[in-house]
Amino acid sequence: MLTPSTAKHFINDPTKLVLTALRSITLTNPAVALDAENKVIYLRPSSNSEHQVSIISGGGSGHEPSFAAFVGPGLLSGAVAGTIFASPSAEQIRRCILEKVDAQKGVLVVVMNYTGDVLNFGMAVEKAKASGLNVEMVVVGDDAGVGRKQGGKVGRRGIAGTVLVQKISGALAATGASLKEVHGVAQLTASNVVSIGASLSHVHVPGRSITEADDEELNQDEVEIGMGIHNEPGSEKMKDDLPGMVKKMLAYMLDPEDKDRAFLQINKSHETVLLVNNLGGVSPLELGGITCEVVEQLEKDWGVKPARVLSGTFMTSLNGLGFSISILKIMDTGLGSGKSMLELLDAPAEASGWAAAVPTKTWQNKSTATREKARGDNGAAKASNLTMDPTLVKSALTTALNRLIAAEPAITNYDTIVGDGDCGIGLARGAQAVLTLLDHASKPPADAAVFLDKVVGVVENSMDGTSGALYAIFLNALARGLRSQSSEQPTPATAAV
Repeated sequence: MLTPSTAKHFINDPTKLVLTALRSITLTNPAVALDAENKVIYLRPSSNSEHQVSIISGGGSGHEPSFAAFVGPGLLSGAVAGTIFASPSAEQIRRCILEKVDAQKGVLVVVMNYTGDVLNFGMAVEKAKASGLNVEMVVVGDDAGVGRKQGGKVGRRGIAGTVLVQKISGALAATGASLKEVHGVAQLTASNVVSIGASLSHVHVPGRSITEADDEELNQDEVEIGMGIHNEPGSEKMKDDLPGMVKKMLAYMLDPEDKDRAFLQINKSHETVLLVNNLGGVSPLELGGITCEVVEQLEKDWGVKPARVLSGTFMTSLNGLGFSISILKIMDTGLGSGKSMLELLDAPAEASGWAAAVPTKTWQNKSTATREKARGDNGAAKASNLTMDPTLVKSALTTALNRLIAAEPAITNYDTIVGDGDCGIGLARGAQAVLTLLDHASKPPADAAVFLDKVVGVVENSMDGTSGALYAIFLNALARGLRSQSSEQPTPATAAV
């Protein structure tokens, strides 16, 4: 549900926002230039580079880093931007094709399947052909959120799977391949990729007023499966946790029994690429958890082990609180060594928006080596000969630790007022960890210092932040103090000690 906080922006003028965002790309990549009048980012001409097929793409703004930040050697040659969520005009695109890219070996246009984009890019391509240029176009429609019945003659929408088409065709063009080869591989890639998105809310476009939530808005506990990257309605709304959500998304993409959506047949014998894409508002921390869940379910439920896993921000919906999953089935390009889909995907690209930097060699090696804890003497605890009653210690600590856990909300509230709000949570986490230690041990060690060493190990591993460090220092010092009072004969650890 849109709230005033989710609709706050640093730049509220949409025209200024788009132009300054485009200008920023030239600041982060000196290989590209901006035609501000036509909102085109393009590769600067270089006397050292050989002619190659130029790859052009584009669409409405708001999907950054797609598409302008993908302009660079090894990826796109030019990108044309519209206003937010609106296609660029045919004239903008025509000028990009005719004036801003090297057209000597031909031009390939890659466009997502939206009516405005297909019409405007299509018109520009036809005008360029009429001018005598060799131009081809590939339309990407990879969204499994739109079934055959809903899509009709228009077909599926284009979403994040498009970036795989762009990367593979851009890398192939950089090898000097012909337009026929580049066009063929781009079409092959587009025909073998399937995607679906999910979002917790609709996004707010800068410059637009905030309207009251209507029936289309999501409730606090709802997620929309198949929502488009321009706030288009999805396939269904559901109330579920992440595992349930991912299960539903993968079924939309891979279930061969779903005749309305079985666009791609993938099984455990196929090599695949997985792309988990941030729609703009998901933290990298949470995206990592999402990626892990997707990979685990792919292997467990579908027997699919991706040969490549890409996770990051590739195509957004402004600050969309959602993510998308794309799966590419690897096909034989027929072009020989160095030009397979995986090798082209792994090839370097000097584009500021491309975040997948792991080379083919590293993927192929797939090293399983790790650094394990060294065996042998690990600083085994030295007894203090100060003894205690293990049963009494366990009972007293269990009571105290449970009271501490119960007090967590109040402690957190106080720390929120005077600090950063993590003290109560940290204490409760540490208390729970010590309780687990007590539950798993038949009884605590009878030696006071040895027992404290075990507690210290738990505290150091379970409590982070300032409070964790302070308690660990205190308990280490206490254990050291006990050992300083050790005797040759066992002695009860009394209050006097």
